[in-house]
Amino acid sequence: MPRASAGPAGRAWLLRLVIAFGFAQGAVSMARPAVSYRALSLGADERAVGVIAGVYALLPLFAAVPLGRRTDHGRCAPLLPFGVVLISGGCALSGTAASLAAMAAWSGVMGLGHLCFVIGAQSIVARQSAPDEQDRNFGHFTIGASLGQLIGPIAAGALIGADMGRTSALALLVSAAVGAVSLASLWRIEHVRPARSAERAERVPVLGILRARGVPGGIFVSLAVLSATDILTAYLPVVGEHRGIAPATVGLLLSLRAASTIACRLVMTPMIRLLGRTALLTGTCLLGGLLCAGMALPVPVWGLALMLAALGFCLGVGQPLSMTTVVQAAPDGARSTALALRLTGNRLGQVAAPASAGLVAGVAGVAAPFVMLGGLLLLAATLATRSPRP
Repeated sequence: MPRASAGPAGRAWLLRLVIAFGFAQGAVSMARPAVSYRALSLGADERAVGVIAGVYALLPLFAAVPLGRRTDHGRCAPLLPFGVVLISGGCALSGTAASLAAMAAWSGVMGLGHLCFVIGAQSIVARQSAPDEQDRNFGHFTIGASLGQLIGPIAAGALIGADMGRTSALALLVSAAVGAVSLASLWRIEHVRPARSAERAERVPVLGILRARGVPGGIFVSLAVLSATDILTAYLPVVGEHRGIAPATVGLLLSLRAASTIACRLVMTPMIRLLGRTALLTGTCLLGGLLCAGMALPVPVWGLALMLAALGFCLGVGQPLSMTTVVQAAPDGARSTALALRLTGNRLGQVAAPASAGLVAGVAGVAAPFVMLGGLLLLAATLATRSPRP
């Protein structure tokens, strides 16, 4: 199989992919809180909002593996504009929906579009990066997601005002336009085609992929890191309310976490050279688990800021390195399917982790979910030691 050039010109496709991912992720990150506000304006209670949010994660579960199979034996690039169309369409139609059932349906369409884009984009990075470039390229690729996650909620908050119904609809229409901008970067992205032998290869069973050394660990690390990020975003405002921390300060703390994650991914390559992938992944999961558990302590705001900066740096390692781990551990001809299984684990975590956190918080208090996350990351650190065999 041909490989991409290692020079700056040879990585222009990666820059365009990062830009496209930034706009697509920004649209989704802007739309998800706007969907909740739009649903509230239509009379939804907390349970209905949870169901609508859950459909976003649940619907793609059924499509992930078939999309991965298709991508293993065909081109990846067509999934990108298709995903953008679904994202923008889901955002726009959510803004015009007049019922909660329609909101749930279009939320699912948005989630399916995001899944299509991510599977296609991750498969392109895996296919067009030499093995010694994958850590760096996956790290740079995920910067697009971090930028979208940083800017999207801020933009939604700036647009949504007292007239919740009208302003949330406006935010959803704007998010649709933001997503559509990513189409401008999706040209000449894919230039390494699947080999003929891969097209004729028999499909590797899902259980065969999951039995490969390193794949289950990579999937669980990704699930744990994403769950930590989601629950941190959801429960830090609750902790702030209990400790008398102003919402504006909480927002700054969360932005600090996101900025630290971006900084981590910019220096991923020298950290891997210094420590090695397995040691870096294990160490950051271990430290991240301790920091998560420490969030339950009644520390002052400056202490929270330091902990969140360190935690954001640790969490920034897990996603890109879990991609590389899964890609290098998966059998030949099943790498896109393995990445799809990783995304399936992420979606399951997005459904199960908030529900578990809610139960734990109801029994042991609002700080208890951080202790739960600490345990989850410590388990991920243990599994991360099972690196793929060369």
